[in-house]
Amino acid sequence: MTAADFVPAGADLEELRAAARGCQGCHLWEDATQTVFSRGGPEARVVLVGEQPGDVEDQRGEPFVGPAGVLLRRALGDAGIDPADTYTTNAVKHFKFRRQGKRRIHQTPDRIEIQACRPWLLAEFAQVNPRVVVVLGATAAQALLGPSFRVTRQRGELLPWPESAYHPEDFAQPGGTAKVLATLHPSAILRADDRDTAYKGLVDDLQVAASALR
Repeated sequence: MTAADFVPAGADLEELRAAARGCQGCHLWEDATQTVFSRGGPEARVVLVGEQPGDVEDQRGEPFVGPAGVLLRRALGDAGIDPADTYTTNAVKHFKFRRQGKRRIHQTPDRIEIQACRPWLLAEFAQVNPRVVVVLGATAAQALLGPSFRVTRQRGELLPWPESAYHPEDFAQPGGTAKVLATLHPSAILRADDRDTAYKGLVDDLQVAASALR
């Protein structure tokens, strides 16, 4: 299973968004309402990569428009990053869930589903020129940095772009090679017992990314 056959070669972001609506590169499209691709333009200096769209995002067709997105934009502002200077996407473009009565309960994408969707992510990086890529949570981190990467061990560190993912010279800004920083997903902050401490940790991590922009 792979999305590679659905990704048009040399497409710009708008062409990628249009093509992704018809993606059937894995089985997740069958139950999802629609493809949720990205928000932002190619001039963004910060790319934010989440796990997958949630219930609200699946219905509205945009990433990070639910409660986690509200928290993320507040954290970006507190860290000194203009949300308008960001490009937001997910490692997986369809909502994976199980039904519980009338509710749709989030399920974590597995390795096969993450790999199937990876061609879209790489196509996006070919069109966006970030200085910093912030991966939010374990699924996004492992999609870019490998299955052995642990966010809890290396969160908040500026790491070199992994050559296995994409060559940095293909999308890095003239100011230097793009870096990768991993942190918790905003939804984990919302579930935390001590939300204030967890939120501060997220802001601290994002401030490291903000310093790289300067």
